[in-house]
Amino acid sequence: MRGVNADSQRVLPHTRVLGRLAVPAGVLAAVAGAFTYVAAVDPNEPGHYPVCPLLHYTGLYCPGCGGLRSAHAFVHGDVMAALQDNVVAVLGYLGFAVLWTVWVVRAARGRPMRVDLGPPHLWTLGTLLLVFTVVRNLPFGGWLHP
Repeated sequence: MRGVNADSQRVLPHTRVLGRLAVPAGVLAAVAGAFTYVAAVDPNEPGHYPVCPLLHYTGLYCPGCGGLRSAHAFVHGDVMAALQDNVVAVLGYLGFAVLWTVWVVRAARGRPMRVDLGPPHLWTLGTLLLVFTVVRNLPFGGWLHP
């Protein structure tokens, strides 16, 4: 490589770390933006968000019903209301926070983030969501209604 200074090819260590953290930072910015919007625009007031089609046409609560109200309450520090609106969503927020933190630490150390969910994990997750959905729609599951 004639005419190129060897020092210009060298990348500083902190520059590499910042480069590896760009994608996790972008994901965090997108999630923070979504939570900021939901915090500012109250889903408890009708007309701001679309209605759940399953609830609208059948009267049944899907696993996501109450998720926006849960996010709104969570951002405003009302964890009990967030759990009341959708306990699965709150578990999802916490799971995201843990996975994102592990991702950032691994990226800063130069290690790739790997989430190896096999069929048993996916079947378990699907079964738990199905049980949650069925229970929240039965008469004794009224405490799980948003």
